Amino acid sequence: MNVSEGRDERVLRAIADRAGASLVDVHTDGDHNRSVFTLAGPGPHDAVTGARDLAAAVADTVSIAKHDGVHPYLGALDVVPFVALGPTKVEQSQAADAARAFGQWWAEAHGVPVFFYDDADADGRDLPHVRRHAFRSRPPDAGPDVPHPTLGATAVGARKPLIAINVLLVTRDVAIARRIARAVRASDGGLPGVRALGLMLASKGRPQVSMNLVDLDRTGMEDACLTVRDRAHREHTDVASVEVVGLIPRFELDRCSEDFLRWANIDATAAIEARVGMGPRRRPGD
Repeated sequence: MNVSEGRDERVLRAIADRAGASLVDVHTDGDHNRSVFTLAGPGPHDAVTGARDLAAAVADTVSIAKHDGVHPYLGALDVVPFVALGPTKVEQSQAADAARAFGQWWAEAHGVPVFFYDDADADGRDLPHVRRHAFRSRPPDAGPDVPHPTLGATAVGARKPLIAINVLLVTRDVAIARRIARAVRASDGGLPGVRALGLMLASKGRPQVSMNLVDLDRTGMEDACLTVRDRAHREHTDVASVEVVGLIPRFELDRCSEDFLRWANIDATAAIEARVGMGPRRRPGD
């Protein structure tokens, strides 16, 4: 669950506490002013209950009235994806049903416009479509027709596992990051299933290439990151570090080479499966 708050540790701790035992990971980013809370459970009930509790905490503590951050956003509770780790159609259908039920509840209980995406949307429209067309050519699927004054709007979807990963560059020129992002993202003829942005991080004085890998069967984590590195070398710069946002499906870690994992500083604790049934790795302020 993507929340438009990444700086106030008191608020983030309160949200994490409300999520309960289903919370398995928290990732915060002050430059993005965004946090990703990963919830999991043996069945949809645990995750859905935790998601509603977390959403209610967001409604109590977060406002976008004065929000600032380099990451695009629709609302305080910005994106809520439901993901079935199992491959069966039954599990995927459960995820879609859970997403639609959550979206209807959020819209009715808190008066927030909701846009469904991927498998939760009858037309299968994706998250970039929501960001481009929300309130313009596309009305909300649930809730009021205008953004909530403090909570904005929320995109709720059901999808396959994806990987969110940030590649920090050595250069201090954000134009280079934007050129690399344009070269690797699928919509501009780059790698299949890759969405990418070039963003400047004020805290580091350096830009990053921020990627979502949404079709892991076609482009995996290693290929995406090494392509960014190759592009950086063409621009006479290099990669400073790699950062995973949230968690990674075990199968993706298993197919990466040891050299890549060592270079990217990614280990087995980043796997989703390693966290299910465990407490969160950390909470804000720990």
